[in-house]
Amino acid sequence: MTDFSHVRGKITMDRPLADLTWLRVGGPAEMFFQPVDKDDLQSFLKALPIETSVFPMGVGSNLIVRDGGIKGAVIRMGRGFNHIEVEGETMRVGVAALDAHVARKAADAGLDLTFLRTIPGAIGGAVRMNAGCYGSYVADHFVQATAVTRAGEEVRISTDELEFAYRQSSLPEGYVLTEVVLRAERGDPETLHARMEEQLRKRDETQPTKDRTAGSTFRNPAGFSSTGQADDTHELKAWKVIDDAGMRGATFGGAQMSTKHPNFLINTGGATAADLEGLGEMVRKKVFQTQSIELDWEVLRVGEPVP
Repeated sequence: MTDFSHVRGKITMDRPLADLTWLRVGGPAEMFFQPVDKDDLQSFLKALPIETSVFPMGVGSNLIVRDGGIKGAVIRMGRGFNHIEVEGETMRVGVAALDAHVARKAADAGLDLTFLRTIPGAIGGAVRMNAGCYGSYVADHFVQATAVTRAGEEVRISTDELEFAYRQSSLPEGYVLTEVVLRAERGDPETLHARMEEQLRKRDETQPTKDRTAGSTFRNPAGFSSTGQADDTHELKAWKVIDDAGMRGATFGGAQMSTKHPNFLINTGGATAADLEGLGEMVRKKVFQTQSIELDWEVLRVGEPVP
């Protein structure tokens, strides 16, 4: 039997995950671990049988956990990983720090990471998916990251190793990110905060921020995010091709494509993960049938369906 007696964090078996995701769906984690700090994470991974898979989880903002739950160990990064430290023109950030908090702290210090302000979730997830908006991406600011391997060893990760691309990166299997260093240009704090307030206003006008969503459901077929500029083109934006396919407001079970922004999946109250994923697949099929465009999921779908 595995000996976790030296591990300080909390281990819970068959822990339901629905309450930890923004969409409020999904089955349990076979094992759920909340490390106290990096050393605790290393101790846990060293003790965990090597054949047991691990899934690092942030705040669940860009995630559908399937109804059958997740086998193996889910590692939830919390307070021991949410530090934000300004070092000249760089910021050293724990992976559990919220994107919005990082943007505000940066602005306070006269550093421009304003693009992070309206991105839901935490920095760890932002690195994993190379999050971006207004023409800026994590890759544009990334210096290095620290991670713990599946064997419990601490490693440094460079930009080249992550192979950043549109809405994705290539973190090696089993690696758990713990800290990220980002570089930012200087700016006037008051101007930066004003810009973020304007971004929030535009977001609230155009996105269903009061509903249960997981952010943008599909990647833009054009292969880049919105720039926020007046000449921004919409022909190959995911919301536009979904709208053109007649799927704005489409429903399946308790799931709905938002009528306000058709690239947002909504849990209207009683949706299952199967409802949400099923509606997403219906949208993908209709867009391909009508426009020969294959949409790629941006929301991460993990776990097992109900047998």
